[in-house]
Amino acid sequence: MAVLINFKICDNAKECGGIEVCPTKALSWSDKDKKIVVDNSKCISCGKCESECPIGAIRVAHNEAEYNKIKNEIDKDERTIKDLFVDRYGAVSISDFFRINVNEISNKIENDSLVLIEVYNPDFAECLLKSIPIKEITNNLPENTLYYKVEVNNDFTLYNVNTLPTLLIFKNKNLLGHIDGYYNNDNIEEFIDKLNNIIEK
Repeated sequence: MAVLINFKICDNAKECGGIEVCPTKALSWSDKDKKIVVDNSKCISCGKCESECPIGAIRVAHNEAEYNKIKNEIDKDERTIKDLFVDRYGAVSISDFFRINVNEISNKIENDSLVLIEVYNPDFAECLLKSIPIKEITNNLPENTLYYKVEVNNDFTLYNVNTLPTLLIFKNKNLLGHIDGYYNNDNIEEFIDKLNNIIEK
């Protein structure tokens, strides 16, 4: 019957998995409006988009009662979009504050402090809400720790990187190691343990 999207928790990304799996193109990306749009006249209530959404922002109603129930739940959701838009590991960079280009890496690691450089491909970036906030990664690290995000394509081969995203860890201009692959909020402890083990070597 209808698709509803809770934009309070949706990062409204062009790479939305729900768009990719929709067989009727009821979900699509609007280049003009820069957002996900829904055409419920095309929706067949197959539920593929709902299954593809990792955070439950996309919901499918099969009848009017379900539609009203879901709409009511979205209306009562107290979260706001500002809670979502913080920079996170493996997700598209939100602010210019963390963003650098590949050519700047060598300059940034000249710093004697701990420097974390996340390398990722924006075409395969993950959903913001399920990704680990940078502040959670750096929370217990020294205050002068620096964190940067670098957008690359898949042919990035510096520092023996084989998998994206990856987090490069530098100290005193030396590469201490890197953490390869995506980790979400459910894996934050594993991610932090790996980070600490590399730093403490």
